[in-house]
Amino acid sequence: MTEQLTIALAQINPTVGDINGNLGLIRDARARAANAGADLVVTGELAVSGYPPEDLVLKRAFQDAVEAGVRTLAAETADGGPGLLIGAPWRDQGKLYNAALLLDGGKITACRFKHDLPNYGVFDEKRVFDQGPLTGPVAFRGVRLGVMICEDMWYPEVTETLQESGAEILVVLNGSPFETDKPDDRLSPAIARIVESGLPLIYVNLVGGQDELVFDGASFVLGADKNLLAKAPSWAEDVLLTRWSGGNGVWTCAKAAITPAPDALEAIYRALVLGLRDYVGKNGFPGVLIGLSGGIDSALTAAVAADALGPDKVHCVLMPSPYTSDESVEDAEATAANLNVRLDTIAIDPAMQAFEAMLKDAFAGLDADATEENIQARSRGLTLMALSNKLGHMVLSTGNKSEMSVGYATLYGDMCGGYSVLKDVYKTTVFALSRWRNEQGDGDVIPERVITKPPTAELKPNQTDQDTLPPYEDLDAILQCLIEEELSLDEIAARGHDIVTAERVWHMLDRAEYKRRQAPPGVKITRRAFGRDRRYPLTNRFTGKV
Repeated sequence: MTEQLTIALAQINPTVGDINGNLGLIRDARARAANAGADLVVTGELAVSGYPPEDLVLKRAFQDAVEAGVRTLAAETADGGPGLLIGAPWRDQGKLYNAALLLDGGKITACRFKHDLPNYGVFDEKRVFDQGPLTGPVAFRGVRLGVMICEDMWYPEVTETLQESGAEILVVLNGSPFETDKPDDRLSPAIARIVESGLPLIYVNLVGGQDELVFDGASFVLGADKNLLAKAPSWAEDVLLTRWSGGNGVWTCAKAAITPAPDALEAIYRALVLGLRDYVGKNGFPGVLIGLSGGIDSALTAAVAADALGPDKVHCVLMPSPYTSDESVEDAEATAANLNVRLDTIAIDPAMQAFEAMLKDAFAGLDADATEENIQARSRGLTLMALSNKLGHMVLSTGNKSEMSVGYATLYGDMCGGYSVLKDVYKTTVFALSRWRNEQGDGDVIPERVITKPPTAELKPNQTDQDTLPPYEDLDAILQCLIEEELSLDEIAARGHDIVTAERVWHMLDRAEYKRRQAPPGVKITRRAFGRDRRYPLTNRFTGKV
């Protein structure tokens, strides 16, 4: 006897701590799904609390609010509409779990707790959650659902238990942050679990930005034959309907909408846009301030900000010094005009002169050096922060990952800001993203000269980045070896890099750790972003040599 079931994948954008708002998103998704005839609506991981809630989840008042909200939501399912399979933190017998809760018929009919708790990179779940036991499937309107939560899918143990105890469809609630190679990394374990169990699999992810993390959605369904049968869009909320038929414990999904995945550069750009949009919006900032120098980093930051927030919420400031070239002024003005954003000019000459006079006696007999260069950068930082205090807009710092890696940035100067759009973007990728953005059909928003001219901080005459740093192609390749792969100097040299240059970069990377500890948050796009992904000591005498 054939049975029919319609399951909606509710790809929503929750906000950590906004329990009522998140419940509202779930209700809206349920209403949309009900109108389309759905029987069950599945959300991503911890959709009720937002993900990751970090230590907020340890507050008893927060746990109470989650429980009250879930029980109210459960009561609403007595209306005969779709059931809900939702993610929430949940207390049981004195322990706190990362849970999937099945709500149907006005009640909480089943609870399943996450078994494999990730404790690496940005994840600290063993710190706040208890490990759930291995349990069997949950029964829902004639089908046995093998419910897993995110990391449970990455290893075979949970799937094996579910399959052996009679699961018919695997359903995975996820909070999987974007990384440049993450889509393939998700498909591989999903396919492995299908091969092991012979069961179809539903994968529901979150979408949206949360501090440094950004979730790309891209929820999907794979059949028992491993074929892709449905896929939600990346970077957008969605309620994706999937229609299932089954008999004798074997369920198949009819082919549904399959949204193509964006290419690599588009995915990165959209990650930056969504991460910034949600950080600004969820924290209630009226707009952003950007120091627009005429260089490529600030130009790309401004383009991302305009796309994320709208030009009317982007306020750029050109702060020339005596070393600022006419080209830089022209390029900053052209960038602002292309983006249709406000540009003010505030020269920092008076601040430079004031500091020179103020420090004259203290610096007597000493030659000018990087100190005077840093005063310029800090004058600009002070100017932007003053404008931020007065106008309420958040300052975006514009440094990239290459610069932050080797400390080519001024603490309390160009590192000032509340958020850093390019924090995890290497300089070579900055160039590629700028060209990609110019190819999107609305003209060259970033002037060609901004992309092609040699990068420079313009803190002294005839200065370029390559006076201090190796060429960015070499620097970025070595940095990826050191940061993402943790290779030794000999291993880096074996890849064709000059070992002297690699050793120099290694030491610059280690020496700059104190700066990165004081840097603003920014969108994570690589496997190893600075921050919780990579935790190095400030005091560190290891040289890389045995």
